Amino acid sequence: AGNYGFQAQPMGFPGGFVVPPVQNQPTMDGTIWMPIPPSIPSCPPGLEYLTQIDQILIHQQLELLEIVTSFEENNKYELKNALGQRVYFAAEDTDCLTRNCCGPSRPFTIHITDNLGREVITLQRPLRCSSCCCPCCLQELEVQAPPGTTVGYVVQNWHACLPKFTIQDEKRMDILKISGPCVVCRCCEDINFEVKSLDETCAVGRISKQWTGFVREVFTDADNFGISFPMDLDVKMKAVMIGACFLIVSLSF
Repeated sequence: AGNYGFQAQPMGFPGGFVVPPVQNQPTMDGTIWMPIPPSIPSCPPGLEYLTQIDQILIHQQLELLEIVTSFEENNKYELKNALGQRVYFAAEDTDCLTRNCCGPSRPFTIHITDNLGREVITLQRPLRCSSCCCPCCLQELEVQAPPGTTVGYVVQNWHACLPKFTIQDEKRMDILKISGPCVVCRCCEDINFEVKSLDETCAVGRISKQWTGFVREVFTDADNFGISFPMDLDVKMKAVMIGACFLIVSLSF
């Protein structure tokens, strides 16, 4: 994994994480935010939160208009730590025509802000093909932290039946691999995408789509996701794994 500050070791899932060393703080509009960590030299501003956690829970917010009319709205997400404290807030930025005409293949920009309202991560996905019949123009997502500074990419890999992706650094050097199940629509159970070392012999983390119950699964597209990674993984690669989760969400769910 190059110089990204971790040793790939088998991980136990679920429940293999260490509770982040943070404390609760007063609520604002019913939301408990993770306390602001001190700034860290050489750490991109706003990513200091990621040094304290090895798990992120992503909750998509329900949109009433979308539930009633099935009219696709800009998606919004809460990113929380293992204690339920909000770490970031993410909002999709696409126009109405793009959302409702391009569907899962639509290009998008997702703005991720911290509890000060600063945009700390920007995810940019261009319009690309997601079909295995067109291996020359598969999906790609760029991760910037802070906005304007690229820290990595998520690149879809061609495979006849499995969803596969590669996590790259800002120089487009391959860092990690992601492999999902052949069938991503399973009833009453979580769906896991394994994050592995480059040789795919060792588990490094996991991106999971969590089963939310029959009613919510059938009548809404609001989902819950979890991301697990080593505590000592470089924060830039943690940010890219967040981007990988959003790319997988848009393609598979």
